Amino acid sequence: MRSAITILFCAMCVVTGLHAKTSGWQPADGHTQASIWPGVPPDQPGFPGPETVKVGKGDPLATDSSPSWTITTVTNVAKPTMTVYAPKGANTGTAVVVFPGGGFQILAMDLEGTEVCHWLTSVGVTCILLKYRVPGAPYNWQCKCYIHGTFAVSLPALEDAQRTIRLVRFHATQWHIDPHKIGVIGFSAGGYLVAETSTDFKQTLYKPVDAADRESDRPDFAMAIYPGHIQTPNGLNKNLHFDSETPPTFIVQSEMTTMDPRGNRWATTPRWRKRACRRKCIYTPGAGTRLG
Repeated sequence: MRSAITILFCAMCVVTGLHAKTSGWQPADGHTQASIWPGVPPDQPGFPGPETVKVGKGDPLATDSSPSWTITTVTNVAKPTMTVYAPKGANTGTAVVVFPGGGFQILAMDLEGTEVCHWLTSVGVTCILLKYRVPGAPYNWQCKCYIHGTFAVSLPALEDAQRTIRLVRFHATQWHIDPHKIGVIGFSAGGYLVAETSTDFKQTLYKPVDAADRESDRPDFAMAIYPGHIQTPNGLNKNLHFDSETPPTFIVQSEMTTMDPRGNRWATTPRWRKRACRRKCIYTPGAGTRLG
């Protein structure tokens, strides 16, 4: 089953709008990443240089103490891709799209990407790792700042996330996925993407490019791990619209993180807890951002 899904994914890269990508970050042998857009992505920002991969110790964006893990990061992602990891053993039919974090400046491709896929596939879940466009809104690389604040819509990244969910649902039959069991997981900035995809799926952000864009981009469930930018000093982020259609969500947050003001640390807007956290929320008082 695992090899069959891999072969089908590679075939799709040839006969559909998925196009093989060979420069910059590469997945391990046996896996193929594919561009999610058939041409130039919508609302394409400028980038300061070519796609760059770095391997280093610790979190390059940390403002608090962080463990000295070795982390692989990538930046200047102009051509977003997805990599499909087939489940090992029995296939549950469930799929999860992974959004690595990195402040919309970089992507932590292993700690919050491939390592997550290794866990998911070990329990029979198909994992789709999204390498979305960075640096991008709300971060501005020209001023090296969040020029419109950290609570702005992450437009290029959100478009990439919505497009990927639609592609997974479009190819569900070929990839042996239940189209009603497609979820998302994200970390830090990726956790903010989880909140955006879970609340803004009714908005059409880009012009449809093919048949896949007729599919729903609403996740069936979500996992937000130390998400940022949910609660502003003045209340709920106005770009997030939690309602009865917000999917069931698993939330993990820490009291010790200094990523955002204290009011946002637990992302504890009562509205999200009421609408989304129907199963489990975890509060970790003794850990910082990037729990690992």
